[in-house]
Amino acid sequence: MKILFIHQNFPGQFKHLAVELARQGHEVKALTLRVKERTRWNGVDILPYALQKRSEQRTHPWVLDLDSKVTRAESCYRAARMLRDQGYAPDVIIAHHGWGEAMFLRDVWPAARMGLYCELYHLTDYPHAGFDPEFPVPDEMDAEIRIRLKNLNNHLHFEAAQAGISPTHFQADTFPHPFRDKITVVHDGINTDMLQRRDDVRFEIEGGPVLTREDEVVTFVNRNLEPYRGYHVFMRALPRLLRERPHAQVVVVGGDGVSYGARPSKGQTWKQIYIDEVRDQIPDADWARVHFLGRIPYDRFVRLLQVGRVHLYLTYPFVLSWSLFESMSCEAAIVASATAPVQEALTHDATARLVDFFDGDALVDQAIDLLEDSDARDRLGRAARAHVRDTYDLRRHCLPRQLKWVSDLAQMSV
Repeated sequence: MKILFIHQNFPGQFKHLAVELARQGHEVKALTLRVKERTRWNGVDILPYALQKRSEQRTHPWVLDLDSKVTRAESCYRAARMLRDQGYAPDVIIAHHGWGEAMFLRDVWPAARMGLYCELYHLTDYPHAGFDPEFPVPDEMDAEIRIRLKNLNNHLHFEAAQAGISPTHFQADTFPHPFRDKITVVHDGINTDMLQRRDDVRFEIEGGPVLTREDEVVTFVNRNLEPYRGYHVFMRALPRLLRERPHAQVVVVGGDGVSYGARPSKGQTWKQIYIDEVRDQIPDADWARVHFLGRIPYDRFVRLLQVGRVHLYLTYPFVLSWSLFESMSCEAAIVASATAPVQEALTHDATARLVDFFDGDALVDQAIDLLEDSDARDRLGRAARAHVRDTYDLRRHCLPRQLKWVSDLAQMSV
């Protein structure tokens, strides 16, 4: 088949599926903003497209989100027309439609089947909105209208697509019927053969200690350090954790930007806001045991998960991080928030310890309990790995099911 992937930051969630389809002999292309020149990657022909320049125009603030998506959609549409005019016609289009790119591709190739990576449909009810009372919206009615308008991108894609795929039931269940009935739940997949416990692992911190599994290492990982991922709860719990565990080394991974939710006041970062809030509660000697690494290469990230004794993971009711599943695969003893997406993947005292998202004391209590109890750590870590192997393993479960989804999609009527 001729298969075209659409993802502004390709490969993104398609990094295993696209490569495997190419390996099987399909002609696989991808349109993306990520590259500036045509390139080839693991058998995939990656084609760039650039955003169209527009003259300045005033846009109603409630439709700024749709405006940005239509801008991307038009640019991708123009690139697709060029491909069509060169004789290219895909049998299947697989798109992460969250940024709008695939909106007009069925206009270019009406005979192609389209499958959508359905990451999230924006809901206006609690706990999807208004989960964290610390960050209320100025006007709830206005916010609901903005969210409904934000979903216009979803609905425009629903009309063009034959099927969808979501990594978790929590995410799939946010989508409305009848399109929800077209979504297959298959996780992106975790390479559990590579991600596993190593007792001889060493993790070097520049200008700091070399950590091993003999050390009391607590890890906290996000793409960006922000409230959606409970960074504020973690930081407020940190003074007590350091005080009660005088030998603990706390390693924090994550950038200074914002992946989800609102940005802080101009010139500030969530990271620094909460450092400033708690710093005077932490003596210098204790602060020396806190290591902010920013973003790190993947091989270092894996070694960090392998060296950690306790992994802390907090999230709003939202998309689950790959890092949660990767820590499970490495047999981490996990303390996580008892929010709906987490409870789909973890069970309290069977594969992790779960606490109320907002309860920093409970977070510390469970972390301390696991730091003191090696038997409990080992039991939970082994169970977490067994669960991720049985449910989310890339080669044994997820990739075969993704490939079947593509095959089924190709047989659907337009």
